[in-house]
Amino acid sequence: MSRYARQMQLPEIGEAGQSRLGKAHVAVVGAGGLGCPVLQYLVGAGIGNISIFDPDEVEESNLHRQPLYGMPDIGKPKALAARDALRALNPQVEVSANVESIGPTRAPEIAAKADLVIDAADSFAASYILSDACLAEDSPLVSASVLGQTGYIGGFCGGAPSLRAVFPELPATGATCATAGVLGPVVGVIGALQAQIAIKVLLGAQPALGQMITADLSGMHFGGFSFLGNPEPETAIPFIAETMLQCSDLIIELRSHHEAPKKIRPEAERISEAELRDQFLFSRQRVVLCCLSGLRAWRAAKGLQAQGETNLALLAARACK
Repeated sequence: MSRYARQMQLPEIGEAGQSRLGKAHVAVVGAGGLGCPVLQYLVGAGIGNISIFDPDEVEESNLHRQPLYGMPDIGKPKALAARDALRALNPQVEVSANVESIGPTRAPEIAAKADLVIDAADSFAASYILSDACLAEDSPLVSASVLGQTGYIGGFCGGAPSLRAVFPELPATGATCATAGVLGPVVGVIGALQAQIAIKVLLGAQPALGQMITADLSGMHFGGFSFLGNPEPETAIPFIAETMLQCSDLIIELRSHHEAPKKIRPEAERISEAELRDQFLFSRQRVVLCCLSGLRAWRAAKGLQAQGETNLALLAARACK
């Protein structure tokens, strides 16, 4: 136990707490800028079982903020490269790699099997999908987001309100680190805080859930608040997977032919977001709106909701499994 001697000196950990961490199973969705520090610190702390989920490969542009990887890892699946690096860091921890994205059909299984889920996916569709699954399974979720030099970290579900209770509306734009830029130390700080919250939750420190930390590292400002009293929204438009489509659905493909030559389904109607705003659509069927990230589908669904549509669903092609 000399590996964990320094943290076991803390009264809130000790031998009992370390044993608890060693028996825990954590699912980490995303092995990128946030996932790297999360994984390094959880493996270092002796979390017994860690499952990594990421569909992407290591690129040279990742290396400035993803210190788990080096030049020899370029082109390798991140989940596999991360697993190998983590096993070398701490062979006592069981690490499994899953080269896959997480969508509405897979998320409930992950939430049910893990003691805690960490959202490090850098995708708002994935964040809402994981939150919905964790809320249904009563599993704690530690979610974070970074853009530029700002970010937030929160402990959701598992007895606390969900992500939708804090962010009932999707963001106004679909900006990501890839499109808006990010500094490596920023994701390192946010990812380290995710790991800290995760460890506190696994040790049974319930105040870690229902809490939000905000960070603006351009001005070196930190803030935070409790959202324990926030109610769940009365209506929530769910994300679904392609396999969850029904024969009776009215499927609207918002992607252009140039963007997606092949529609999500042959019977889908290809209508742009602008065209849909000019139409009055009323259907007794469930209306499923499809785009790449889910943002256009969300905006279109809100417009249809204002017209009186109530049976709506979203399909983000990037996270449709």
